[in-house]
Amino acid sequence: MRTWLTDHLQIEIPVVSAPMAGVAGGRLARAVSAAGALGMVGIGTSADPAWIEQELSEAASAGKPFGVGLIGWSVGDPADILPLVVAAGPALVSVSYGGELSDWVAGLHDAGITVATQVGTLDDARDADAIGVDVLVARGAEAGGHGRNQVATLPLLQAVLEEIDAPVIAAGGIATARGVAAVLAAGAVGAWVGSAFATATEADTGPHAREAMVGAELTDTVYTRVFDLAQRLAWPREFGGRALVNGVTDTWAGREDELERQPAALTALSDQVVSARADGDVSVAPVYAGQAVGLVSSVRPAARIVAELATAEDLLRKAAGL
Repeated sequence: MRTWLTDHLQIEIPVVSAPMAGVAGGRLARAVSAAGALGMVGIGTSADPAWIEQELSEAASAGKPFGVGLIGWSVGDPADILPLVVAAGPALVSVSYGGELSDWVAGLHDAGITVATQVGTLDDARDADAIGVDVLVARGAEAGGHGRNQVATLPLLQAVLEEIDAPVIAAGGIATARGVAAVLAAGAVGAWVGSAFATATEADTGPHAREAMVGAELTDTVYTRVFDLAQRLAWPREFGGRALVNGVTDTWAGREDELERQPAALTALSDQVVSARADGDVSVAPVYAGQAVGLVSSVRPAARIVAELATAEDLLRKAAGL
């Protein structure tokens, strides 16, 4: 399959493994890239320079194009981290969710690196296009992890494609070849896939979280800020997170404002979540996943996931004959 994404980044399959912080490390990125797609390393809020250098080196060791994902509000001054990222030689860098995106665009373009950002509304897309972002990731509300919760993937993708000339990758609700085929047929240049790769053998997902994801149904996720509050993470309010339902979400999802007004309850919940994360107790700790997690039924190597997603080409050929 050839699209702008495969030609521009010199990859074989128009699929990107989402840069999920805490899940998408160098090992997963290496495996995805080696299989012909674009593997990405997610740099989270607690990553230090040594970790970044190590994981990006691992991703690059496949000798294939790879990418890096940064969280805009948490990375601070681009001058502090940009040299580390540029030195690793990524083909694509995504900067999303807060911060001054324009500061990153200039520095990355100077290094010859393609810049992406995740957009959750048409206004987001307009703003990103206006400052010269190379490729937009239209991330719908059904996607896992953090982002906006306003528009589903297909309406957002259609709206962005209608108005913006820049290439668009679709994200949210894509975990099978059918999903990849659907967004490519609509005009996307690629599919940005999270939950399917979060369960991969090479992902940094803990065993209990992986088991919970494989056993989840389509309706077993919820969008909430409760885990950010509990972990004292300074995510902007507009970027909540979609995670598997558990005891914490049963109690507090939809009541986040109330929780913020109860310091004692918030402190107690914080202690519980910190302890649960250390113990791998997914009945309390967050397991970020999108609605498409219900389409994932087994743990597989990343190469097999890529190969299965690549069969979208067969589906597109069949559709072309209608």
